[in-house]
Amino acid sequence: MSRSESLSFSTGKEDHSIDLTSNKYAAWAVEVAERTASLVARWQGVGFTHGVLNTDNMSILGLTIDYGPFGFLDAFDPSYTPNTTDLPGRRYCFANQPDIGLWNVAQFAATIQAAELLDEKEANYAMERYGTKFMDDYQAIMTRKLGLAKYNKELISKLLNNMAVDKVDYTNFFRLLSNIKADPSIPESELLVPLKAVLLDMGRERREAWIGWVRTYIQELVDTGTSDEQRKASMNSVNPKYVLRNYLCQSAIDAAEQGDFGEVRRLLKVMERPYDEQPAMQKYARLPPAWAYRPGVCMLSCSS
Repeated sequence: MSRSESLSFSTGKEDHSIDLTSNKYAAWAVEVAERTASLVARWQGVGFTHGVLNTDNMSILGLTIDYGPFGFLDAFDPSYTPNTTDLPGRRYCFANQPDIGLWNVAQFAATIQAAELLDEKEANYAMERYGTKFMDDYQAIMTRKLGLAKYNKELISKLLNNMAVDKVDYTNFFRLLSNIKADPSIPESELLVPLKAVLLDMGRERREAWIGWVRTYIQELVDTGTSDEQRKASMNSVNPKYVLRNYLCQSAIDAAEQGDFGEVRRLLKVMERPYDEQPAMQKYARLPPAWAYRPGVCMLSCSS
């Protein structure tokens, strides 16, 4: 995920703007680039890993399509790929998705350029717009996920590093984060209580690292001036409680193969409202069981 903090392409701070009204194909290329950037930023926000980001598996409309061995992050791992055929180089892993999105946009622009519908400057501008749009959207999403008033790169980078070190569940962590109060007087012994369900088996050093981060985070929350209730509602509207984890799919598939489609229907119903509490459906928000990490569940081949 750290790649999202310092992408390998220009983020468009330079003034390389062009007149898009003079060439409809240039305007089209920019539209496709920006839609793609927004899509990938949303993927990163909810921990979705597509798995097979070939150019033919992406839509010019900025839609998620052709996601064969997809996967939502469980334990946070920036190098996670749900595609066993991607394992040698992890080209399409979670952290690489923003750069792969750019590479695919570059191939799209090159094709239009080869047809002499774009010039080089226009093609480069489309790629520049991808970088700008991705960073704008990604920073806005992460700011909302943490309930902050403005983007704090250092705070978010340290959080993602902590999550990677301790393999923290991505979905459940951000959902629980909304329970932290903007109260600097909370005793050190109680700081991690709202996160205890996801901060598991930590030694003293890691516990201190998290306590330090939470203290800094609480101070940021104090500075926003937003009430705990308002912030919680806002954060829960962007941090899903339920995601379509692979092990949930596998359980439904196993039952369906025995002729019982009840679990398929229940799972679909839960996922229709991923941001709602749905108290009767709590089991679908649990941490994955040990068997969920075996090949064939957490990972599939692109031909599976």
